[in-house]
Amino acid sequence: MRRIWGTVMTVAAGAAAVLCLAGAATAQQKEVMVGGMCDRTGATQVNGVLICPAIQDYYDLINSKGGIEGYKIKYMEIDHEYKVPPAVEAYQREKGEGATSIMVYGSPQVQALNQKLSEDKIPGTSPGFGIAASADGKRFPYLFPVAATYWSQGAGAVKFVKDKLGGDLKGKKIAYIFYDNPAGREPIEVIEDLATKEGFQLRTFAVPPPGVEMGAQVLDIAQRFRADFVIGHLFGGAPSVSIKEFKRVGYPLRKVVSFVWGAAEANIDGAGGFGVAEGYYAMQFAGVGTDYPVLNEIREMYRKQGKEPPKEMASTVFYNRGVLIAALHVEAIRNALKAKPDGKITGVDTKAGFEKISNFTLGGLVPPLKISPTDHEGGGLVQIWQVKDGKFVKVTDWFAAYQDVVAKHIKESGAKK
Repeated sequence: MRRIWGTVMTVAAGAAAVLCLAGAATAQQKEVMVGGMCDRTGATQVNGVLICPAIQDYYDLINSKGGIEGYKIKYMEIDHEYKVPPAVEAYQREKGEGATSIMVYGSPQVQALNQKLSEDKIPGTSPGFGIAASADGKRFPYLFPVAATYWSQGAGAVKFVKDKLGGDLKGKKIAYIFYDNPAGREPIEVIEDLATKEGFQLRTFAVPPPGVEMGAQVLDIAQRFRADFVIGHLFGGAPSVSIKEFKRVGYPLRKVVSFVWGAAEANIDGAGGFGVAEGYYAMQFAGVGTDYPVLNEIREMYRKQGKEPPKEMASTVFYNRGVLIAALHVEAIRNALKAKPDGKITGVDTKAGFEKISNFTLGGLVPPLKISPTDHEGGGLVQIWQVKDGKFVKVTDWFAAYQDVVAKHIKESGAKK
């Protein structure tokens, strides 16, 4: 009898184990893996300490609502400190974990990983940075800027300056001050082309990394070149330094417009606060401020957990960009799962999902993007905001500028290969 009972128990245990394994397999099948690279530490951590928590918050929000088409997001974040070798290692780990899409971070990192993304057929995003020519989805099938590239930002800045200077740039002097690395240098060719087209005098001023010393360049701009307007393309701690330096030499900040990575509350705070930066213009590729439905949902999610909303939400520029980035991956996965309801999606399916995103706005937080197999940028839309009376105030609606010039450079970059 004991032997029979022992046999029964063994069979039962085996059946239970099989059921547990089946349950685990089912649970695994109800997840979609997304990889993410972050810079919570390192030279550009002023961005990552705000963007990265936002990404996690948005995925938590989606999961709290049942996931995407019934599938939960399994998100893997790795801090690469804005360094290329750790980014390559992070990519390999996330690929090994089965990532169907990856949020790459940093222009040098994108350049190092672009070929791997194509070889492995895993879509990667590079919103507001990366390789400007990757707007061309045919040449860069697995790289998605999904926001204004540096070429589009350069075009947008020139258009804005033209409007501020009365609609005519002939004979005007425009300074371009930039972080001296591939990201900082990338827009120069487009701005030079526009200088010829519009008849303005362009002078470029390189700031060596890490961008903490630029007194000589700012003095040159203000007192020797006597620029009518300044376009800034600095990041990390450098934008704050530039604001302080322009203020120190008496150059009016209402004649400075920054690319997107010098456009956040953190950059203003680093310069001494909004009172110091009064007049400064900042370019954005996501909405600014706290009044968006999706942010209310995140706050409500925390309240239901008995927690206060995270302090990072108050720094809206970078936080909102994190939400935008995560939301675009969610939309791509949603499109992929609709096409393959069994959930067995790959990077190829997620790529197709990105290319079906159309007029997605997330309640106004995201510009009305339309991604296609040929256009991975989504139109190159930006807004300009200004530091005014202690806050950011919106100056323009979403716009794209000199799209013919940007398209020419995209085409020419393909011919050079």
